[in-house]
Amino acid sequence: MKEKLHTIPVNEAFDNDGECPVCNMRKELETRAIDFTMGPSYMEDDVRAETSRWGFCGAHIELLYKNQNRLGLALILKSHMDKVIKDVEKLTGSSSRIQAPSIFRKQQTDNSGLVSYIEELDKSCYICDKINRTFDRYIATIFYLYRQEDEFRQKFRKSKGFCGHHYGMLYKLAPKHLSGEQLKDFISELDSLYLDNMKRVRDDLDWFIDKFDYRYADEPWKNSKDALPRTIIKTNSIILGK
Repeated sequence: MKEKLHTIPVNEAFDNDGECPVCNMRKELETRAIDFTMGPSYMEDDVRAETSRWGFCGAHIELLYKNQNRLGLALILKSHMDKVIKDVEKLTGSSSRIQAPSIFRKQQTDNSGLVSYIEELDKSCYICDKINRTFDRYIATIFYLYRQEDEFRQKFRKSKGFCGHHYGMLYKLAPKHLSGEQLKDFISELDSLYLDNMKRVRDDLDWFIDKFDYRYADEPWKNSKDALPRTIIKTNSIILGK
C-alpha cells in the first residue's frame, strides 16, 4: 500500500517529543520544500515553469528570502513576474473587456477573467502545493498505522496531543479511514489527548504568568519556561524557532 512508503516519517514525528506530531510532519515537509526550491533545482526548466505559474504565499516568500540564496530567488521571481505580466496583458488586451457605452446603459467592464486570475494567483503557492501533496498521504498513513499496528496505537496514546487545527482535521477524517469500534476508540482517545494536553499546557502557561509576580520570584519554573512557544503550537499550529 502507498501508506507504507510514509510510515517512517510519520513514526518519527510521533517519536519526537513535541506538542503536535502533525505540526512536526508539516514543518519537516516545509523545510525540505524550501531547501529543494532554493537548491540546484531552481535552474531546472520544469521546476522553474511550476514556480512561475504558482508563485508563493506571504509566509513562504519570507522563508525563501531568509534562505540567503538571493540570486536564486531573484531569478525565480523574475520568471514569475514575466509570466504574470504576459498573462495580464493577454487578459486586459481583449477588445471585449470594455463595452462601449450607449444611451440605454452605462459603460460596463467585463473583467471577470482578470479578477479570477488575480484571485487564484493570490491564493496559489508552489511551496504549499508541494507540501500538501505529501502531507495528505502522511495523514492517511496515520490512520493506516492506527488500523494495522498495535505499536503505533500505543505511540499515539502516549503522544502530547495535537494543535486545534490538526485535532479538528483528524476528527473530521477519521470516519473516512476507520469504522466500528476502532473508530469509536480513535475518537475517544483523540478527544482525551487534545483536552488533557491543552489543560497541561494551559497550566504551564498559567505558572509562566505567575512567575512574573514578585510573590513567586523565588519559586521554581517547573515546566513553564517554554510554555509560551508550546502554547503557540497548540493554538496556532506554528513551531517557532525552526
